[in-house]
Parts: sequence; structure tokens; C-alpha cells
Amino acid sequence: MFTALSMRIEQLQAFLAIADTGSFGKAATQCGITQSTISRQIQALEGTLGALLFHRSTQAKLTVAGEKLLPRAKKICQEWATVGQEIKDLQAGKQPELCVAAIHSVCSHFLPPILQQFCLDYPQVQLRVTGLGSDRALKVLRDGLVDIAIVMNNRFLTTSPEMTVDLLYEEKIDVLMAADHPLTRYEQVTHTELVKYPQVVFKDGYGMQRLLQEWCSLHNLTINAVMELNTLDAFRGVVRQGKIIALLPETALIETRKDDCLAVRSLAPILDESNEKPAKQLTRQVVLVSTSDRLTIPPIAHFCHLVRQQVKKFNQATVNQSLSA
Repeated sequence: MFTALSMRIEQLQAFLAIADTGSFGKAATQCGITQSTISRQIQALEGTLGALLFHRSTQAKLTVAGEKLLPRAKKICQEWATVGQEIKDLQAGKQPELCVAAIHSVCSHFLPPILQQFCLDYPQVQLRVTGLGSDRALKVLRDGLVDIAIVMNNRFLTTSPEMTVDLLYEEKIDVLMAADHPLTRYEQVTHTELVKYPQVVFKDGYGMQRLLQEWCSLHNLTINAVMELNTLDAFRGVVRQGKIIALLPETALIETRKDDCLAVRSLAPILDESNEKPAKQLTRQVVLVSTSDRLTIPPIAHFCHLVRQQVKKFNQATVNQSLSA
């Protein structure tokens, strides 16, 4: 009995070299080792298999056992060479594709210029981008189906030691409503007014739903969630019709502010009754998540760099806009 784990690739390579040259000495020269070393490798391989592989004479000829091993040894060594070259190519940035999963607001707002630039920088890499909820995006990242996830932060799903989490930005949550909605009379919508109106919320598995649930639980609020959706276009279409409102992050509302049929109002912080100071405003964190090994691969590292650059530009533009207002 033997196990494949007891074989070493150099033993199989030595075996193939002898079978090719018909000589232990020539095979040693071909492999760049001494004849005594190659003899020990073959003896170890024969010991593992429990059979002689060569007739030792003026010319090394394969035994019946050697003939059986030959095609399989060729296949194993070829596979080894192939995977070795693939890993070298990967480390050199020669990967065939790069897969990204991102929440919808990031896909629609931040990614387009990044995708264009990446395609110019790495034309040989096929980009695959999928819009997913945060929880689902992190799952496919953990399963190895994507290289990068750009999602709402979820400390419960990103605690694995191999995960790297890079905070991109933090943004406040605003209230989306129809242009003629009663809440438009307020500059800031209080929680007492907010709960009076039906809301459309994200489906289960989306970070915004979890964030809203945690916020309501913290402040003992009960909202009237009458509908669950998963696209920003659907949110805008429903809210545009009348009394239904929605809590959405700022970047998800950029296009909305150009729509005369819709209005956006800030959400008023809830006072902390214990010290009469405002509680921290409801916000969400958007993070870039990958794994430490992936970030050593040039195309992936470059894509992450482009994301950080784009976020920096957006933040600077936001600051300049605020200063000029």
C-alpha cells in the first residue's frame, strides 16, 4: 500500500528524465543534480510504490511497473507545470477576469468611471460586475466567487482573519418623499413624524434593512413597512406616487434631487434623554472588502486603488460644494 502524498514531484521528474534519456547519469545532468541524488530519488520512489521501475543495466529500461507509471507521471508533472505557470501569471497580473460585487448605489454612481479606467489599464482582464445586497455580496466573496465586495459595513460578516476591510466613506440617511408630501414642510423630519407614514424598505439581506431595524430597536420605534423592494428605481417610482416614504443614503439620492416630483429631507437626530444631547445621526458606512491574498494580485490591487481615488474625488467635490453653498 502507498499514498500519493508520500511521492515528491522531483522524484517523478527524475523518473521521467531517466525514461527519456535511458541513463541515470544523463538524467542527472538534465535535472541539474548529481547522479547519487537522482539514484536516491528513484530508490525512494520505488520504495513508495513497492516495485522496481528500471532494469539496471548498461541502459536503464523501464520495467512493467515503470511502464504503468510513465503516462501518469507525465500527466502529474504536466499538471504541476501548468499550475505553477498559472500562479506565476496570477502574481504578474495576468489573470483572465476580475469579479466585483457591489451594492446598487455604488454600481450606479461610483463604479462607471472606475470601470472605464480599469479597462484602459488592464485591457486583457475581463471585468464582471454584479449588483447585490451587502449580505449576499459578502457571501459570494467568502465563497471565492468574486474578488472584491463594496458593501455596507457588517462587522458580523467581515471578522474572518483573511478579510481586509477598508472604510471608503460614511454618509447620512435622508428621507425620500413625493414633492407634495406633508413632510416637505419640515427641514428636518423628526422620528415622531416619520412613523406616521407608510414606508418602503429594502428586502431581507440588504444592509439598509438591517441598519433600519437596529436603529428602530435602539430608539424603540415601530415603522409601518408596507412594501419591500431592492432597486433604487423601484423606490423612486413608488415614493413618487403619494404618501409612502423611504429612508435612503445620500449617494442613493443623487439622481433623485434632479426629479421635480420627488423631495429629500434630512432626518432629525433623536435626543438622548439621559443627557439631553443629540444622538449620533443615522449613517451608514460603505467599505471595500477583499482578502489579503487577493490584494497581492496587481489587477485587484489596482482596481482597489481606483476605487479609493474616485471616493477621494467625490468627497473633495462634496466639500467644495458645501463651501460654495
